[in-house]
Amino acid sequence: MGDAFLTRLDGPAPEAAVARDIARRAVPAAPAFVLLGLAMGGVDGGISALYALAIVVGNLVLAAALMAGAARISVALLMGAALFGFLLRLGLVFVAVMAVRDASWMHLPSLGITLIVAHLGLLFWEMRYVSLSLAHPGLKPGRRSTTVPSRQHEESIVR
Repeated sequence: MGDAFLTRLDGPAPEAAVARDIARRAVPAAPAFVLLGLAMGGVDGGISALYALAIVVGNLVLAAALMAGAARISVALLMGAALFGFLLRLGLVFVAVMAVRDASWMHLPSLGITLIVAHLGLLFWEMRYVSLSLAHPGLKPGRRSTTVPSRQHEESIVR
């Protein structure tokens, strides 16, 4: 039983592909967040919203990197990275906000709303593209998946 925690997970890292896909989806969403920030707080609000979006994307990419790296070492470290990585990333978001809260360009309502809506919005948007099967972990086949090739792709290679 103890050996199960020492097992490492080799193979593709679906979390990295999902994080790249989320970051790619943040690009077309960015103008909407900046416009919302502009409407709420003028130029300062737009800059604050863009800063918040950068925090969100960085947070999600860091989460994927921690999970993928930990999985290659051991399952126990993966579980620790999931729990303590969340606390670490929450602390980093806190530090990123506190570092600029008194800056002349900071508009806290724009920053706060963008942090919350972007985190939830990007994750819910990505749910449409994630495959929840062991046959195709990560992104659904047919999407820009870099994790596991689709069955049609595998069959075309065999022929």
